Amino acid sequence: MTKLDGKIAVVTGASKGIGASIAKHLAAEGASVVVNYASSKEGANRVVDEIVSTGGKAITVQANVAKKAEIEHLFAETQQAFGKLDILVNNAGIYELLPLEDITEEHFHKHFDLNVLGLILTSQQAVKHFGSAGGSIINISSVVSTLTPPNASIYSATKAAVDAITRSLAKELGSRNIRVNSINPGMVETEGTHTAGITESEGRKQTEAHTPLGRIGQPQDIAPAVVFLASSDSAWITGETLYIAGGLR
Repeated sequence: MTKLDGKIAVVTGASKGIGASIAKHLAAEGASVVVNYASSKEGANRVVDEIVSTGGKAITVQANVAKKAEIEHLFAETQQAFGKLDILVNNAGIYELLPLEDITEEHFHKHFDLNVLGLILTSQQAVKHFGSAGGSIINISSVVSTLTPPNASIYSATKAAVDAITRSLAKELGSRNIRVNSINPGMVETEGTHTAGITESEGRKQTEAHTPLGRIGQPQDIAPAVVFLASSDSAWITGETLYIAGGLR
């Protein structure tokens, strides 16, 4: 028997990178997975095809989780397809590094609307769909919430907010047997870091030089911890922040 037999999971931003790996790992442990995407339908379909080809269950649902109406649509589709919800992984997020003089209102609101408000509204909807047995919310934060590199004041602020929300909601929802934890990855090699030029940058070399394990992460370094926090193995863990960053602090 696998760890998540019969469980239903929603993973936001799951068409690629860390989210895609999380969706596939949850499915491999028996969960039926809703692969959410905002724009990359092709990527989301690839994730679902891979899950189904190995005997798992998954569907795609398009929704921009910075918008309340689309979040409601995401959970309505989840309810229609699977009838319940047990696990929410708040993975969707954006990052753009800018020096102070280049920060605009648009830059600020774009990050906070998705990384913070979207996470809150998505959690709000998930709680409505968790059954009497409760559920598990896993927020994907970042090591930058405390590492706070230069040119990342807005992005770091959103992830510090995620850490605070995680702790607060854990206290608020614990009596309903809803656990809330966050995972804070270090630099992880994804399609996004390649597109942004980060993977081949001097910043990567500097990060690796300061990382005790000497390398940046891969999506499959993060996903098993999500499975752990989604499963009964972590039944007495809530309000925690798990750093997966090769020892980088």
